[in-house]
Amino acid sequence: MNAVSLQPHLWTREEYQKMVSAGVFHPEDRLELINGEILEMTPQSKAHATAVCLVYEALVSVYARGFTVRIQVPMALGASSEPEPDVAVVRGRPRDYLACHPTTAALVVEVSDSSLRYDREHKKGLYAASGTPEYWILNLVDYCLEVHRDPDPELGTYRSCTVLTRNSMVSPLAHPDASILVADLLP
Repeated sequence: MNAVSLQPHLWTREEYQKMVSAGVFHPEDRLELINGEILEMTPQSKAHATAVCLVYEALVSVYARGFTVRIQVPMALGASSEPEPDVAVVRGRPRDYLACHPTTAALVVEVSDSSLRYDREHKKGLYAASGTPEYWILNLVDYCLEVHRDPDPELGTYRSCTVLTRNSMVSPLAHPDASILVADLLP
């Protein structure tokens, strides 16, 4: 991830949205606003894109009622962050977010290869600070799933981290009766 050099300035979500609406960025630009910085997202590898689709397929069957599984669309986290997680499970239906992006999620999943360090060091803190109860990192470097739970919003961290291998099962907090094989999420 690289910071786009517009000028030294910490941007708010409102300023960022005005620039998007005004066409300051090219439609194909892959950008995120994280803690006031406009970051350029790296292009997706084939494995990354496949994993995002696999995670979506697994979660959409688990979260069939009362939730929407969103792929790479913004969340409004505080005044200066608008990340676009690979997959986010939010309460409600898609039209519930027509007027504004969701401010929280039941579960956020980042698929990580070249972004692994950033997802562990920056995104994890961002989601914890927002009170997201569960954050998964599908680690394509080590072929495992890192499950972060029990956020401490004040410290911007999770109190629990479990690393699951490809032969392990994971049950989302919001659906503890459901079991997903980690290998089914991996490309």
